[in-house]
Amino acid sequence: MRIAVLADSDTRWKWGALTAARIAPGPPMEAAPREDAQVGPRLDGFLLRGRSTPTARQLAEVGVRADSLTEVTAGEFLRAMTEETYDLVVLALVGGGVQAMLHGLGHAWAGRERRPVVVTGYVGVVYEKLADGLLLRHGADLVLANSRQDAERFRAVYEGVGADASAVTEVALPFLGGAPYEGEHAPYTVVFAAQPSVPDNRRDRTYLLERLVRHARQHPEREVLLKLRSRPGEHTTHIEELPYQKLAQRLDPPANFRLVYGNMGEVLDRTDLLVTVSSTAALESLHRRIPTAVLTDLGVREVLGNHHFVGSGCLASWDQLDAGHAPGPDPRWVARQGVAADGGYATAFDAARERIAGLLDGRDPMPPLTPYYTPRTAPGYLPGILARHHLGPDGGPLPGAPAADREPGPVRQIVRRAARGAYRHGVQRVAPVIRRMGEL
Repeated sequence: MRIAVLADSDTRWKWGALTAARIAPGPPMEAAPREDAQVGPRLDGFLLRGRSTPTARQLAEVGVRADSLTEVTAGEFLRAMTEETYDLVVLALVGGGVQAMLHGLGHAWAGRERRPVVVTGYVGVVYEKLADGLLLRHGADLVLANSRQDAERFRAVYEGVGADASAVTEVALPFLGGAPYEGEHAPYTVVFAAQPSVPDNRRDRTYLLERLVRHARQHPEREVLLKLRSRPGEHTTHIEELPYQKLAQRLDPPANFRLVYGNMGEVLDRTDLLVTVSSTAALESLHRRIPTAVLTDLGVREVLGNHHFVGSGCLASWDQLDAGHAPGPDPRWVARQGVAADGGYATAFDAARERIAGLLDGRDPMPPLTPYYTPRTAPGYLPGILARHHLGPDGGPLPGAPAADREPGPVRQIVRRAARGAYRHGVQRVAPVIRRMGEL
């Protein structure tokens, strides 16, 4: 079996590659390098060139093996899909990217009797743009829902607009796992899982950082870690215009406070209390039965994403945590989030594997890719999405090579360097301009 994963950031590469390992029929792939001998499926990774293209360090941190890994433009990926034969294609992209690739692949594979199975989904918690993101993903053979709750919501959206909801398939987050929590470590370790864009302003981010440092001062016997997603000059799915590294330079934290990077699973191996605003790391922590706190200090608001955790039993403030409170999750809420109460989820991907196997062996019909959005249903929306990837209304490539398909000229090189390193010089105000220039 041959699998292609197209991703546009480090987190989506992690989700896409690990999802491929979980859902591929046949012997499971391992999340580690293999010997030269081909055993199990072959995984070819494609990284969509853009502002969030992961660095070599970010890719190594994910720890997922790939038989090949290539940085591509949309056009280059679509050409590869016509020149190579694959059984399964996983689109681990932002919604607009998924929609563009569905139309592009539909055009590229037109007239084929058989084509690869196309799968897409979400990296983590879906707490905003539910209808927009789902309709942009409609048309894939499988739209993966990471929990029972998400599967119900996804089907309701598709059925509500008269779209086929049969592609929605319940699975779980592919990176849940690790040893279950067995009691306090020495020293007791508190980890704050930071997010690049939540909250999105200096005041709130400074507040959270100051409270974390205050907790370290109040509990000198504890180790207090600030878990960061990216190092200076790197980007994740969201651009971090106010990095905690820079904000921390103005503080004088105690010796038991540290900034840490690396694989989240390895950090959770030594965690006694996971604190976050709304990071998907909370679900990883709950899966391992680690005490987990979702902060209410800035309110319980949709813009923060912590409203998703209403009913979880995990909502708490820094004042409560300073006083020694360790939240206990509600088992019914946890079960609906695709988090296994017993720490295992061996059967969570069986439905997806069975469906893919049926499509591949001909038991189930393989219709053409038919997204909900077409030039007829969304004439004022779809053309712009496709044009950003240099595709026409029919999904075919527009005449002429787009700038991204050529070697970057001096201007694009300057823009790229500026976008990746601007915050080191405190130029947050020009970041939106740089982002717009980067789309040229």
